[in-house]
Amino acid sequence: MTSATDTFQAARDFLLEYREDYHRASADFAWPSLTEFNWALDWFDVVASREPTASRPALWIVEEDGRETRWTFADLSRRSNQVANWLRANGVRRGDRVVLMLGNQGELWETILAAMKLGAVLIPASTLLGAADLRDRVDRGRVAHVVARAEDTPKFADVPGSYTRIAVGERVEGWLAFADSAGASGEFTPDGVTSAEDTLLLYFTSGTTAKPKLVRHTHVSYPVGHLSTMYWIGLEPGDVHLNISSPGWAKHAWSNVFAPWNAEATVFIHNYSRFDATALMSQMDRCGVTSFCAPPTVWRMLIQADLSQLRTPPAKVVGAGEPLNPEVIEQVSKAWNVTIRDGFGQTETSVQVANTPGQPVKPGSMGRALPGFGIALLDAAGVPSDEGEICIDLSRRPVGLMADYADDEERTAEVMREGYYHTGDVGSRDADGYITYVGRADDVFKASDYRISPFELESVLIEHEAVAEAAVVPSPDPIRLAVPKAYVVLTAGHRPDADTARSILAFAREHLAPYKRIRRLEFADLPKTISGKIRRVELRGREREVHQDPSATVGGEYREEDFPDLKA
Repeated sequence: MTSATDTFQAARDFLLEYREDYHRASADFAWPSLTEFNWALDWFDVVASREPTASRPALWIVEEDGRETRWTFADLSRRSNQVANWLRANGVRRGDRVVLMLGNQGELWETILAAMKLGAVLIPASTLLGAADLRDRVDRGRVAHVVARAEDTPKFADVPGSYTRIAVGERVEGWLAFADSAGASGEFTPDGVTSAEDTLLLYFTSGTTAKPKLVRHTHVSYPVGHLSTMYWIGLEPGDVHLNISSPGWAKHAWSNVFAPWNAEATVFIHNYSRFDATALMSQMDRCGVTSFCAPPTVWRMLIQADLSQLRTPPAKVVGAGEPLNPEVIEQVSKAWNVTIRDGFGQTETSVQVANTPGQPVKPGSMGRALPGFGIALLDAAGVPSDEGEICIDLSRRPVGLMADYADDEERTAEVMREGYYHTGDVGSRDADGYITYVGRADDVFKASDYRISPFELESVLIEHEAVAEAAVVPSPDPIRLAVPKAYVVLTAGHRPDADTARSILAFAREHLAPYKRIRRLEFADLPKTISGKIRRVELRGREREVHQDPSATVGGEYREEDFPDLKA
């Protein structure tokens, strides 16, 4: 082992040993100090060289039609060597920027490891991106090479640039064929050392409120930083971990690359064209999934199915992306006898705050600061408080924090101001250190001079049997300045009519304080980023537009006053 490997493994093993001892882990964990580190060479290849790990499945993909493929750690080590040698022969050099636009397929992981070994910089991209998004990424990312599925290559016809074009799948005229990498040598020799501070990843954020930012991560900030994610999930050697996430987004790297392989666990993938809860649970049973992570959207779809179909539920279940509503947690607990544990992080970070294994879970709370993270809640004056913006104390800068926003010193300085990294999210903390999510700073609003948390109101709404999803935004009002309005997606079997609206509004009145009541409601699909996050900014803009004239009526909108029989 190299000294870098020893240092990394010591930190990893400490977190494994105290996996259920939050207080000991928080008190004594120290991030490994690394000056040179290449996770693919210094960790993955080392794990792949020793038994019994070498022969364990590192990656297990089950297709919708039942076909499946498994790669051991040794398989992926050798294949990534071949890909690295082939990419080098085709001009990929240390520091070159590479757009990686693949689905959940073996070539994705082969290329991630290969690029890391070469010291190239990865720019993950969703296969859902269109030409305009790709032009932005190629331009702002200063891209030298593109690796994409053959079926997606037409999208690049209108994306100018002298970048190398590499197609995975069928051969495409004018593109190199990734399949030719199979003829390269399985032995790889790096061209030099990798500095821990060298750039590894550039992520374009999902853009819920503004133009996507370009987040820069190093060879330690994500590979090593995701020790916190491993700890949150509770992953151990031999686990089979299923994370529902699409390539191209940071969460995929969190739970489909770094956290499970830090733990020497198996990354399990079930590919499907359309979500089918029954099929998913069948594969989870058949393949012995022990650990499961999904975003709230998937959890909300799962609880509409018969959860008892899963005969052997995973022992470790977590949710991330947006906070989970208590109703979802309760239903899963009843069916599987396991509690979903929330985790909070961003593209800019690994997991910062979470409910960790073996610890009490308080209803509505997303947990406590993770080992290695100093979390402060800053009020409007920038003073630490029991409620305020969730911030990271930079005097104890965690490894799992981005280096900066690439090519944007002003924006970097803004989020790193006054000794803290500012997340833009608001929370409250109780006497035991548990943090409850309030909402994005941009999403929290005032109605009748009371501060309203959309998440709190949405959590109540989805307890109603007719509500599958909801988004609450301020709707302009001449008397109250603004009132809470809910945009609602219905569950199957319910009609978007006045009777349903009345039922939901009555339910909200019964379960919310008077100043928090939903005063207006509209049935509509929710605008989302292609990573699945609700774009409340669009709904807020629509409300301002349609209510410019306070006396105007809005088609499809139901108001409390439309139902005189509701009690005052």
